[in-house]
Amino acid sequence: MSRPYAKLPASVEFGLIPLVNLVVAFAVAGLVVLAVGESPVEAARLMLRGAFGYGEGIGFTLYYATNFIFTGLAVAVAFHAGLFNIGGEGQAYLGGLGVALVALGLGALLPWWLTLPIAILASALFGAAWAFLPGLLQATRGSHVVITTIMFNFIAASLMVYLLAGPLKPMGTMAPETATFAAGGQLPKLGPLFELFGVRLGGAPLNVSLFVALAAALLVWLMIWRTRLGYEIRTLGHSPKAAHYAGMSRTRLVVIAMAISGALAGMMALNPVMGDQYRLVIDFPSGAGFVGIAVALMGRGHPVGIVLAALLFGVLYQGGAELAFDMPSISRDMIVIIQGLVILFAGALENMVRPAVGGAWRILAPRGTGPAAAPGETR
Repeated sequence: MSRPYAKLPASVEFGLIPLVNLVVAFAVAGLVVLAVGESPVEAARLMLRGAFGYGEGIGFTLYYATNFIFTGLAVAVAFHAGLFNIGGEGQAYLGGLGVALVALGLGALLPWWLTLPIAILASALFGAAWAFLPGLLQATRGSHVVITTIMFNFIAASLMVYLLAGPLKPMGTMAPETATFAAGGQLPKLGPLFELFGVRLGGAPLNVSLFVALAAALLVWLMIWRTRLGYEIRTLGHSPKAAHYAGMSRTRLVVIAMAISGALAGMMALNPVMGDQYRLVIDFPSGAGFVGIAVALMGRGHPVGIVLAALLFGVLYQGGAELAFDMPSISRDMIVIIQGLVILFAGALENMVRPAVGGAWRILAPRGTGPAAAPGETR
């Protein structure tokens, strides 16, 4: 079977095409802003100023990006195995439960730098456990992972309501939340670090979980592209028949990939639970599990791309909030529309510009550096 498009260099595949898609998305978003009687240029300026124009905005942008790095990596690992894990919300919920149990139990006994590794392990184990069963059902019973992970999202949300309204709620309180963690269960903010560079983060909740997220991105890259397990996962995602012919166990790989994906989603809870709210509350993922799908698509499943895409969505979240405040005619719903356009062009319509970009590359690239033609394709 011939491929529809020629293979392009990595710089074009992972850099230029996503950039062109992003430009198209913002161009269409500019038309939406223009339709409500506002200047797209001014709207873009206000959004960028809200995201990067002052220290607190930078802090919030990076705080949101931290969440999206975790969930984007979670979706990407599943993608590489040919799976579509949309259960990041539920897995983050369970990861938050693991974090809360560690922080409540050890926060008064250990300093944060000893509590953090245990909390990372607990969040990963709880998230992996919540993704394990959908992976097992997919591998052994053919139950589609999309359906089961959606169902598990609702189960996790209901379980969280039960726990926070009952067993985990302190006596004498009405709010559905745990007790506030002791000092050892609270991650330090990064304000003092940024002040060394002259940036004052103000009240932004940016904390050391940002470094955990970046470390996770590095480890995912090493695992996917530098280990035998990663090679087997990519082989399964690219061609299940080839994986079977090579003697790879599909059941094992599906379960492992889903467990790793769930572990990464569960680790997202470190940022809001230990790094910001210092307690477990209802709805703390705030949609980060679903945004991770868009982040993984825009980042093309590569950790570097995911970090950049997460930063972009951090800009949309923080800059969008500032834009809605400074330009009242653009409501929060309009910001959601802009986010949706980015998702549309970066995900569903990602191949829209590929033929034109590929053709231009073949014309403009120096001889011998252009892509090889696909079978059945003339150059």
